[in-house]
Amino acid sequence: MNSEGYPSDSVPLQGRHEGFHGQPGVSTVVQCTSESFPPEPPRDHIIWSLCCFLYSNACCLGLAALIFSIKARDRKVVGDMEGARHYGSTARCLNICATVLVSIMILIFLITVITVLVMAKQVAQRYTVYDNNYRG
Repeated sequence: MNSEGYPSDSVPLQGRHEGFHGQPGVSTVVQCTSESFPPEPPRDHIIWSLCCFLYSNACCLGLAALIFSIKARDRKVVGDMEGARHYGSTARCLNICATVLVSIMILIFLITVITVLVMAKQVAQRYTVYDNNYRG
């Protein structure tokens, strides 16, 4: 349960114990420690934005996501973590929209191609049946 690089702290309970616990008039002080980890830096989603820009630039959402990712990275370098978090969140939303739109378009394309192929096969079978029945 202990992460590497962070030593575990053991803090003894301090206070007076004049009897059983839970008895009235007993004063016990409990000291708790908390470790504060540095907050995770905001994500800029630059790789996802590049992929959306290069492969799935639906309605220029990939380009907009790439621009916001670059802005988030710039804000992170400057030290404005709140601005970086805002731009990174916007880039993530744009990436999600671009990915969903392209996925839907690919799905519609596949359904259309499969439907056309099935219909073409049925038409071809009808003509071969008519040709075999017609002996002229």
